[in-house]
Amino acid sequence: MTRQDLEHEIKELIVSALDLEDVTADDIVTDAPLFREGLGLDSIDALEMGMALRKRYGVVFSADKEANKAYFKSVATLADYIAKSTDMKLE
Repeated sequence: MTRQDLEHEIKELIVSALDLEDVTADDIVTDAPLFREGLGLDSIDALEMGMALRKRYGVVFSADKEANKAYFKSVATLADYIAKSTDMKLE
């Protein structure tokens, strides 16, 4: 799997898990913030995303709020965390 494939999968998962009606995966900028000024997501969205990511990739998120903020900063940071946590080899 390439990094771009993983990032696109994450974007699609965000759109479907959060039922974003007016947003497509292609609308999400990989390095843009997911919360506040980016997509404008909130803590409930983070919980739903975390559950969807755990179900899809088997990743577990920390109880450490600051660590989770870093993981959920953008699609790029989520891809980094997933690849590292699952020993996924990205091309």
